[in-house]
Amino acid sequence: MQKIYAWLAAIVLAAGLGLVVPGPATAAPYCGITWGSLDKSNSLMTSAPIAAVRAGQHDCYDRLVIDIGGKGAGYNVRYVDAVYAQGSGRVVPLKGGAFLSVTAAAPGSGIVGNDVVTVAGYQTFREVVYAGSLENRTTFGLGVRARLPFEVFTLDGPGGASRLVIDVAHYW
Repeated sequence: MQKIYAWLAAIVLAAGLGLVVPGPATAAPYCGITWGSLDKSNSLMTSAPIAAVRAGQHDCYDRLVIDIGGKGAGYNVRYVDAVYAQGSGRVVPLKGGAFLSVTAAAPGSGIVGNDVVTVAGYQTFREVVYAGSLENRTTFGLGVRARLPFEVFTLDGPGGASRLVIDVAHYW
């Protein structure tokens, strides 16, 4: 009988010291990404036109790059219920579970066609479409798999050009 009491006392003591019950679990951010999904903007303006739009895949995110033919362009990137065409205001059809409206403060002369970049097979991106250019502001619709964290930044170069970069994480 004393052995039973000794075992019960050991179990109660272990539970009291936290040896039996694990502590709360904490998860690290996905790939170290700490971005959010709120609107991001910068009010810089440029008269340099958009030179190209391209996309790439990375281990933790998909990337959209808007090449500007001059120094720095401002931007407004945000999740929306629908992307609207510049000027007409019509809804731009877009594939995906969530939509980012990407407006670059740069003219978009020379951009032709609706589907700007082919993103078939991308983990997060579903479609990139041109939504028009008006008064030195050019809008693209970026269809993504779901409302995921994203970051936006600009890079100088190459030469006198610059780039507007939008990264969208694969997961939260």
